[in-house]
Amino acid sequence: MKQVITLEELRQARAGLRGSLGFVPTMGFLHAGHLSLVDLAKRDCDSVAVSIFVNPTQFGPQEDLAAYPRDLPADLQKLEAAGVDLVWLPTPEIIYPQGFNTWVSVEGVSQPLEGAARPGHFRGVATVVLKLFNIVQPHRAYFGQKDAQQCAVVRQLVRDLNLGVEIVVCPIVREPDGLAMSSRNAYLDPDERQAARVLYESLCRARELMQGGERRAQVIAGEMRRLIAQEPRARLDYVAVVDAETLQPVDQVRGRVLVPLAVWIGRARLLDNLLVEEKDGRFSFQF
Repeated sequence: MKQVITLEELRQARAGLRGSLGFVPTMGFLHAGHLSLVDLAKRDCDSVAVSIFVNPTQFGPQEDLAAYPRDLPADLQKLEAAGVDLVWLPTPEIIYPQGFNTWVSVEGVSQPLEGAARPGHFRGVATVVLKLFNIVQPHRAYFGQKDAQQCAVVRQLVRDLNLGVEIVVCPIVREPDGLAMSSRNAYLDPDERQAARVLYESLCRARELMQGGERRAQVIAGEMRRLIAQEPRARLDYVAVVDAETLQPVDQVRGRVLVPLAVWIGRARLLDNLLVEEKDGRFSFQF
């Protein structure tokens, strides 16, 4: 596994990779969810590259940039064991050199949910993803369904700017009790870790309601809010029932619908979602 830092090193290493290239952009502190993306990339592509970069421009002024968990030696060990060909470890100065003043804004899908809760977040995401794609030149890039809105933003970015990268959205990887794997789970103490199960439980309740024939979005979201409110350590940021493509609210569950939520447990802000497809009156669910 080759490790590079500078743009010149990256470009030389990239030139040596033959065939199709799968790319997994990460912010490090890798877990089984990240490694599942690597495994899928290895299955699909001749070579796999991973970037580790904690992108400062997607963090707000009061967010956890300085405290974001990092463990580069462990990350590199995991990637070596996974059979990754190339790891790029750029610094902020490489990605955002002095005088940098160009930003990418994806309208529409970036504005509700996370966009409303974290102003400027998706401008930072879109800008860094565009830079990473331009520099690494992958054929396919792999993202996790847990960050469903980020996936929607990246797909829009690729379509609108004709980037020629295939975006592969991969299933959420969960702990045995259902909690979606996330680097920020490291913030949770044992009691908070128990409390965090309420996210998955609320999504299961939404599924149960829909399986019972409930299609009213207001009723489904209301029941999820009620369940989350019963957990004293949980502070709800949002829960919604939205169109899976546009992320706009829906009144009824029809077609493809996303049920996203964001919940604070202690100092950890956790995301999760349920993807629902209704066809001929029957539901299928993807957690």
